[in-house]
Amino acid sequence: MGKVKQESSRYDLLVNQPVEKVIVQMAIPTIISMMISSIYNMADTYFVSQLGTSASGAVGIIFSAMAIIQAISFTIGMGSGNFMARCLGAGQQEKGEQIASTAFFTGLITGTIIGGICLFHVEDIVMLLGSTETIKPYAVEYARYIFLATPFMMCSFIMNNLLRLQGLAIYAMVGITLGGVLNMILDPIFIFGLGMGTSGAAIATGLSQLISFTVLLCQCNLRKECISIRLRNFKPSLSLYGQVINGGMPSLGRQGMASLATIVLNTTARPYGDAAIAAMAIVNRFIYMINSAVIGFGQGFQPVCGFSFGAKKYDRVKKAFWFCVKSSTAVLLVISVVLFLFSGNIIGLFRKDDIEVINIGTTALRLQILTMPLNGYLTMGNMFSQSIGYGVRATILSLSRQGLFLIPILVIGEHFFGLIGIQMAQPLADICTFIISTLIILGILKEFTKREEQAWAQ
Repeated sequence: MGKVKQESSRYDLLVNQPVEKVIVQMAIPTIISMMISSIYNMADTYFVSQLGTSASGAVGIIFSAMAIIQAISFTIGMGSGNFMARCLGAGQQEKGEQIASTAFFTGLITGTIIGGICLFHVEDIVMLLGSTETIKPYAVEYARYIFLATPFMMCSFIMNNLLRLQGLAIYAMVGITLGGVLNMILDPIFIFGLGMGTSGAAIATGLSQLISFTVLLCQCNLRKECISIRLRNFKPSLSLYGQVINGGMPSLGRQGMASLATIVLNTTARPYGDAAIAAMAIVNRFIYMINSAVIGFGQGFQPVCGFSFGAKKYDRVKKAFWFCVKSSTAVLLVISVVLFLFSGNIIGLFRKDDIEVINIGTTALRLQILTMPLNGYLTMGNMFSQSIGYGVRATILSLSRQGLFLIPILVIGEHFFGLIGIQMAQPLADICTFIISTLIILGILKEFTKREEQAWAQ
């Protein structure tokens, strides 16, 4: 009875209470989770960068592999989570429980297979990811432990999304935050104190993922208000996986293309030496940290969007979307001005003795900052279309920024303009994505208007 009451209260919060208040309430823990996750990634970059430019480049190489793992995890986690949220919004509790357990065990099996295969081919993989011969030894050391932790990493991301899309983001935050804080503490101990170098950074990351996995699983199974993970509810079916893929493809597109773009970036930057790879790795990690806060804000919007759409409250969905767009754009404008002024100092924090890294990184960072305010609109548009089940259009949006546009611009830009073409690629891709996003979002909003008119006519 208590659980039913809690679920009813959560439904009322997500479907009936003022959207601005609810989104902020949902977003605070998700922003913290995303920021902690990105900060400990930055901690890896910072501490490993102290070992040298080649070691710094290794983090950028393996970041693309971690991004692929995260992309697959988010495909399962967000695809199942959004489907689950719509089911809960429609009052289908039992179906929601089956979706959650099936997602978890699918991730566990998939992560074990991926990690095992990658461990047996680790040297080939780091070269495929764009490593140079001088970066390779550091990248191999780092990659081995990351691949060992792959099953725990994948399940952590999946559970994080499942909790968040139930409207229980605070519990997701606890698991991610504990793991992230532990990673930042262990990094200097393992890297410098125990003299383990890049292996130490990877071990710290792996252990932090194991801690996050354990805490998140306990949250799911020990708290009454959470949907439990139970083997008896693991009921895979083609229809369920079809819904998960439809809802998760935008995440696979968004993050999978980000990892593929990173590989292309490393490959195009390789002729310009380890300094270029290291500089672009630092810039990408830093921009990712800023964007993670925007993604966290959007993740606070998603349960409101999914539940409200399931309850056929279309005007509420639109109101929530525009609130998120305006708020995120305003904050990014302020951040962009500050970061532009201190770009050189930021890159210098990582490789203060390498002038070449600082010069390359400063130019790239400033160019990306110019289009950073667009990311609020781009991110919310993608999450909006994904949360309401518009899988094809959401996938197009997710493929655009770091796939359909960035990859060809990187290749063409490097061919004709050299290094500056690489540095300009992301802002040019952002502008192209903004145009196609506007066309797709306006089309969805027109469909919403028709739905509302049909509802009033009835």
